[in-house]
Amino acid sequence: MANAGSRVSIEGETMRYAEYNSQSKIRSETEIDKRLGGTLIAVGLGVAAAGFAGRYAFQLWKPLGQVLSQTAKKMPTSTFSSHYYKGGFDQKMTKREASLILGISPTSTKSKVRDAHRRIMVLNHPDKGGSPYMAAKINEAKDLLDKDQRR
Repeated sequence: MANAGSRVSIEGETMRYAEYNSQSKIRSETEIDKRLGGTLIAVGLGVAAAGFAGRYAFQLWKPLGQVLSQTAKKMPTSTFSSHYYKGGFDQKMTKREASLILGISPTSTKSKVRDAHRRIMVLNHPDKGGSPYMAAKINEAKDLLDKDQRR
């Protein structure tokens, strides 16, 4: 049926099969281009809106940040670090400092000292990434409290 010489009539015109191009295919490509263009415009407007909203938020945040920093300065520092010891180590370790390092009472029993030492050394051991200096101080604190207590 379909040979190169046969003719097809479309809307009153006659064309050969080789010259025939579907008009629906061309329309679908233009529709895709229009939809793509609309999508790109919508994305661009969304990005612009997000930029303006961010700029507005930063402008509002600046005075709010100043108020927050002033409020934080007015608060006493003991509220944030009430249970941490401030300051470095003494030259000669005292019983008070040793108990602060181990986190126990100065009058704790030998078993409590041993348990506290083990718990802290697991967290601060040099083989596990801890500081050798801190490990030495923890051991010194344990030795001092063990020496003072013969229970």
